[in-house]
Amino acid sequence: MRNHVRMAQRQGSQSRGDGGGADAGVRSASSPVQSVERAATVLEILAREGGAGVGEIARELGVHASTASRLIGALAAHELVERHSSSGQVRLGVGILRLASATRSGLDLVTQAGPVCDALAEVLEETVNLAVYRSGAAVNLYQAQGTRTVAMHNWVGDRTVLHATSSGKMLMAHLPPEECEELLSTTLEAFTQSTLTDRDALREELRHARERGWAQSIEEFEEGLNAVAAPLRGPEGTVVAALSVAGPAYRLSPEALPGAAEAVRRAAGQISRALGHRAEVTG
Repeated sequence: MRNHVRMAQRQGSQSRGDGGGADAGVRSASSPVQSVERAATVLEILAREGGAGVGEIARELGVHASTASRLIGALAAHELVERHSSSGQVRLGVGILRLASATRSGLDLVTQAGPVCDALAEVLEETVNLAVYRSGAAVNLYQAQGTRTVAMHNWVGDRTVLHATSSGKMLMAHLPPEECEELLSTTLEAFTQSTLTDRDALREELRHARERGWAQSIEEFEEGLNAVAAPLRGPEGTVVAALSVAGPAYRLSPEALPGAAEAVRRAAGQISRALGHRAEVTG
């Protein structure tokens, strides 16, 4: 890193010391903020085009080629761009991956999802949970309590089964096929008379959940308790968590589940976008 800083400083001193010409007015009018804006624009151009020559970049920036070349040199010093030795094409560098990785790891799932969960619980007046897959179980990270008089158990920190809960089914539905099959090969415990323990029937329900974008549990984990869940997706579209709403069967009846599922899907899409997912969430 110190070497990169020294390189950038040398390049900066060289640019301040070179002669006048057409670029002199541009340099004198330039400011640190303007330089940052131009550097950011260079990165955006390369992200959009995949690669570009110095001349192309200069034209789009509206600057002299020497100015564009210095911007590229400064970015290259931090490995944010790289120039192909034979073609001269400039492309994004490995430094971008380093920055993206740091940003992604800093996006705390609960921080992003918490306010949305709270708002959803207020709208539906039922309990909302956020769960992730961990070692064969769904682990609840956050719960927003509904406002109705009959409240739910606080599931935060609890490990719950996959095959009998809506969140568990949604997470299970998006596991790699071999991992899903391994889980299906284990004993599927019946918690109520409605728990799905038939493997073929469960496979079909998981397929249906993937296709329609939400999963359901109708008195499968607890008698009198119904729930629906939708997937949360990360930047690459991978399912990273499940968002669910649950309530007593006399309030959240089977007939009411599709409507609740649409509200959960919209909320899940909002959280997914905050996590960096840009494509339409289709389940």
